[in-house]
Amino acid sequence: SKCVLCLQMSWSQVFHTSCLVLLVHLLYLEAVPISLDKTKVNQPEDKASEPPPSVDTGLHYDRYLREVIDFLEKDQHFREKLHNTDMEDIKMGKLAKELDFVSHHVRTQLDELKRQEVSRLRTLIKAKQDIEGGNDMAVDHQALLKQFEYLNHMNPHTFEVEDLDRLIKSATNDLENYDKERHEEFKKYEMTKDHERREHLKTLDDEGRMKEEEHYEEMKKKHADHPKVNHPGSQNQFKEVWEEADGLDPEDFDPKTFFKLHDSNGDGFFDEQELEALFTKELEKIYDPTNEEDDMVEMEEERLRMREHVMNEVDTNKDRLVSLEEFLIATKKKEFLEPDSWETLEQNQAYTDEEMREFEEHLAQQEEDLNQKASDLQKQRDELERQQEQLNSQKVELQQAVEHMERLKTQKVEPPPEVHVEGNGQHDLP
Repeated sequence: SKCVLCLQMSWSQVFHTSCLVLLVHLLYLEAVPISLDKTKVNQPEDKASEPPPSVDTGLHYDRYLREVIDFLEKDQHFREKLHNTDMEDIKMGKLAKELDFVSHHVRTQLDELKRQEVSRLRTLIKAKQDIEGGNDMAVDHQALLKQFEYLNHMNPHTFEVEDLDRLIKSATNDLENYDKERHEEFKKYEMTKDHERREHLKTLDDEGRMKEEEHYEEMKKKHADHPKVNHPGSQNQFKEVWEEADGLDPEDFDPKTFFKLHDSNGDGFFDEQELEALFTKELEKIYDPTNEEDDMVEMEEERLRMREHVMNEVDTNKDRLVSLEEFLIATKKKEFLEPDSWETLEQNQAYTDEEMREFEEHLAQQEEDLNQKASDLQKQRDELERQQEQLNSQKVELQQAVEHMERLKTQKVEPPPEVHVEGNGQHDLP
């Protein structure tokens, strides 16, 4: 249903932080000092003493990932190497090789973490087998563990360089594909919604269909009738946040101050959630949960489109974080000062006519397959009923035969007695 899909899309907001983000957060790099005019702006309290909260990546191995990182950050050598390793080297696995130089105490803790994770996966495999009704079957855990690519299943006892390399690469790949998967999910949502509307129209008479079409066009028009949306990540957009959300004079807008005000965890970076929070004012211009014409699933897609756009423009090293340096460089570009207009979702259909045609063909094929399966099942049921009738008929015949034999036994005639003739002692035959 629409509500369920909306909840699913809302849940997906917590899925934007990557393994790479968590790795960079290990260092809690100090933010560049910001000069503030204290007569105009109240400087935020220093939050550097508080580490940023852990954010669930949404990966099924999120807990294992974060625990591994928590232990690695305790090793001074690893922290120093991380500080001096760029993102591309991390992705290529160079950081993983530094595991050989981590202290014995940390390595022992990592070994235990891996053993616990392998045990968890084995429990999940066994639970799945029980659900599928295979309680009596032998389980080949080694073969089944192979599907979990983020750890080396051939060695379930110790955490090695290969394990860290696999963990980083798996998390990086899984999360870098998130936006692509999200686009596909939203596209299917929009096509399903349109398909269901068209199917509903087929059930109406001419008058009902006309009224429904008029209502649909009216809702589209009402939704499109909204104030101008600022280009995400532009000076105008940030100034509006500065004025309306921060309560500051737009004439005093200062990028450095703005960055520190909205770096909510004080780690010196804008992560994806912090960026998305900056677009709330723009989204309120387009979407109102009390309006029939406004779809909250589309609102979340619009928010994520804005975040994705700004990340593509500003995040030059592609670590899924915006540093203060990257942010300040972006504020000097023409796109920041004189941006193009922003085209919202209603101006950009999520799917093409060809994609819609293929989608409906796929639905039609699925329906045909289901109907064929239903027909086959009905035939099987009819055949079973026919066989049951034959068995019942044979059972009746057998019962009748048994009853007939019982009657014959009870009705058996006794032979007549012998007759004796006097005289010569000979017996006359009857």
